[in-house]
Amino acid sequence: MIEEMRLRDLGVIAEAVLPIGPGFTAITGETGAGKTMVVTGLGLLLGARADSGAVRAGAAQASVDGVWIVPSSGSVADTVADAGGELEPYDDARGELYISRTLTAEGRSRASVGGRAAPAGVLADLADDLVVVHGQSEQLRLRSAAAQRDALDRFGGSAIAVVKSEYERAWERWRALSAQLDEIAGNRERRQAEAEDLREALALIEATDPEPGEDEALAERAERLANAEELRQAAAIARSALSDEDGGNDVSTLAAEARRALERASDPALAAMAESIAEIGYRATDIAVQLSGYLADLDESGPHELAAVEERRAALAALVRAHGSLDAAIELWNTGSARLAELDDDSEHIERLTVERDAARAALDEAAAALTATRTEAAGRLGAAVTEELHALAMPDARLVVAVTEGAESTHGRDDVAILLAPHPGAEPRPVAKSASGGELSRVMLAIEVVIAGTDPVPTFVFDEVDAGIGGAAAIEVGRRLARLARTSQVIAVTHLAQVAAFANNHLSVVKQSDGQVTASSVRRLDGEDREAEMARLLSGLTDSGAALEHARELLALRED
Repeated sequence: MIEEMRLRDLGVIAEAVLPIGPGFTAITGETGAGKTMVVTGLGLLLGARADSGAVRAGAAQASVDGVWIVPSSGSVADTVADAGGELEPYDDARGELYISRTLTAEGRSRASVGGRAAPAGVLADLADDLVVVHGQSEQLRLRSAAAQRDALDRFGGSAIAVVKSEYERAWERWRALSAQLDEIAGNRERRQAEAEDLREALALIEATDPEPGEDEALAERAERLANAEELRQAAAIARSALSDEDGGNDVSTLAAEARRALERASDPALAAMAESIAEIGYRATDIAVQLSGYLADLDESGPHELAAVEERRAALAALVRAHGSLDAAIELWNTGSARLAELDDDSEHIERLTVERDAARAALDEAAAALTATRTEAAGRLGAAVTEELHALAMPDARLVVAVTEGAESTHGRDDVAILLAPHPGAEPRPVAKSASGGELSRVMLAIEVVIAGTDPVPTFVFDEVDAGIGGAAAIEVGRRLARLARTSQVIAVTHLAQVAAFANNHLSVVKQSDGQVTASSVRRLDGEDREAEMARLLSGLTDSGAALEHARELLALRED
């Protein structure tokens, strides 16, 4: 629900605050006062394309701010959160959403959602969940084939939603199986070549039988064997210095002598040092043993081992060149068998997929038939209900038909939905956009929305001169229907008819003022005598006509009946 809108320097409106709130809000005003700027401003808040021509003459920029009351959880709250914005607390279940849009005279625009800058696309995403706008020159819900189908689906409610969901699942499964089958059948040669290449690669890996990290270990081993003599001399000198088997002045001998000398002393401090020296001796002995093992390993190796290591490294290098790394080759060995089995199983796989696809097609046919049947039943009810509404809207001979015919198969089903109108007895139903005048089209659109709102209410409807081309009794019935629609949705209507405005619970007037050089408009809420005077102006062009004022009071009394 739109709680409030603020407009500044938009068209002829210098600055205006529109307190809207729940129910039915009527917006009236003299021709040229800027009533449609309200719809323009709302469009900007809902992501419409910015037009620098909407900036008031002499102003650097125009701005529009809106405050919505929205559920604290759900699609709107999720979109706001994804944009980085926040809802302000309103009550336990709802929050206030602040949206703003500025437009410079140079054509640049900026938007914010929930206190954070956001692209206009986010506003457009929110629009789908917040408002339905019907303009005088664009009856989109009646002209678009997709919109007509959506209108029927909305009217059908959960009955259509359930079978449509089943159809969509069946459609996706059939599409996925068909695509998988086409991919396998259409790439048999490529898959056969892949199988042969994979078979050769796995055979080479199996023959080589690599171990993780083996190439690095062999590189280290080859380096050691290539420098064996130099390494042997270094290790022998180090071992002799640490522990000389001939009893020379090695580290172990010297450490033992130092320990014994300190142990003979009676000073505790020296005793602690003796323990440290003992640890040095033990450590020197351990290292000497390790060096002996190292030397023994070098003595056992020879040129023949180096040749074997280099041969093994060459075999591993071939795997690395083929697969990028030894780990990749090992990974292919671990997973390639399953892929090879899949490729070798193509013929049987195709047979299995064909059976599954045919079963999916049968399920899709069944789901499509169920969806068509459900839509056809709902179409009859929708046509009858809208026809009844049209009779009440001063179209007593009109008949609306919702035709469901076979169409191209798609994710939405196999149905073409067309809204047809027979405006007079004996006339064949024709597409509503072609068979209805402007005023009739407005009433058809309103009748459809009133009927659909009974099963699928929209948070807010905005009607820009829905009463164009009508008057008298038809206008009164339009007002009644807007008031009825406002029982389940917020309704905002820009109108020039007192018969429509009379049924609003909130009446706003766009007031034009001029100093002879500059024209500026503002908005004010009307009550009591002010509202009666505006109604009289709408009826007769005069605000103080006694007859018009009396007529205005009679119209206002209709809302209370």
